[in-house]
Amino acid sequence: MADPKKAVVNFGSTLGEAIGSLIEVEVNRLLMPIAQEYSCVYVTVGLPHPKSGKPQKLLLRDMAGNEYNIDAVIANARMQPLVLIESKYIRYVKHNRDKGSWICTAHYSLRRSFPTVRKSIAVLAGNWSSSSKAMLQSFDVTLFEVGFAHIREVLASYNIDIGWGEKERDRVMGAWHAWQSLNESQKDEIAHQLLAEIEPLLKQTLKETLDGTIPREIQEVEITIETTLGESRRYIFSSLAEAITFLEEFDEEALLSDDEGPSLWEASSSPPLNN
Repeated sequence: MADPKKAVVNFGSTLGEAIGSLIEVEVNRLLMPIAQEYSCVYVTVGLPHPKSGKPQKLLLRDMAGNEYNIDAVIANARMQPLVLIESKYIRYVKHNRDKGSWICTAHYSLRRSFPTVRKSIAVLAGNWSSSSKAMLQSFDVTLFEVGFAHIREVLASYNIDIGWGEKERDRVMGAWHAWQSLNESQKDEIAHQLLAEIEPLLKQTLKETLDGTIPREIQEVEITIETTLGESRRYIFSSLAEAITFLEEFDEEALLSDDEGPSLWEASSSPPLNN
C-alpha cells in the first residue's frame, strides 16, 4: 500500500499501486487456507535479513543465478515450490508487454530450475490485451481475469472515478482523495467484490493442483538437441516409448540437416522490401 506520510507525485500511479496491492492481498487471503488444507506453506516474503531481522522480498533464483521477485509461492513441507502466483493490475494497455513478458520469462525460467513446480497462476486485473494473454498462455500460465470495466464499476459505487483521460489531472486527484477517505472495512468490501467472479474457479484450480491423490503420469516428453553452433532442435512426444524409439533410430546427419527447417517468412506472406 502507498505510504500515507510520503508526498504523492503521480496520483494515478499511486492509486494504481494501491489497487494492485489490494487485489494481491485478497488473492493471498483466498488461497492461503487452501494451501494449509493440503499441508502446504504459503510464502509471500523472503527470509529475514541477517542483521535487521526484517522480512526481505520473495526472490527465487534460477539455475543461471537470475533472481525474480515473485508475489507468492506455495511450497510443500520440504519447502519445494509447487505453485507460482502473480497478481498484476495495469490501467493502460501500453504496459501489457512489459508486465506480461516479465511473467513469461520469470515463470518459464523458474519452472526449468524447480522441477517440483506444478502450475503458474496469474491474476490479471485491468486492461490486458488478447495478444498479451495469448502470449502468457503459450508459456503455460493459467490466467484469471478481472476486467477494467468491472473494476471501474465497483470503485464507482464508492465514488471513486478511475475513468480519467490522459491529461485529466483533476479527475485523477479526485479519485486518489476518494480512495484515501475509505476505511479498511470498505477496502475489504471492494477487494471481495473485485474477485468474487473468479473466486470459485481460482480456488478449484488450486485444489486440483495440490491434490496428491490424483495419479501422476507422464503427459509429454521433450527432447532438446543443441549443436556447437548454438542451433536448437526440439522434439515433443506423447509417451516415453515414442521418445525412446526416436533415440534408437537417431540419425545425426539427417537431424543436423537444414533442409527441413522453416524459413524466415511464412509461405503465405511476402517479405518486406528494403527501400
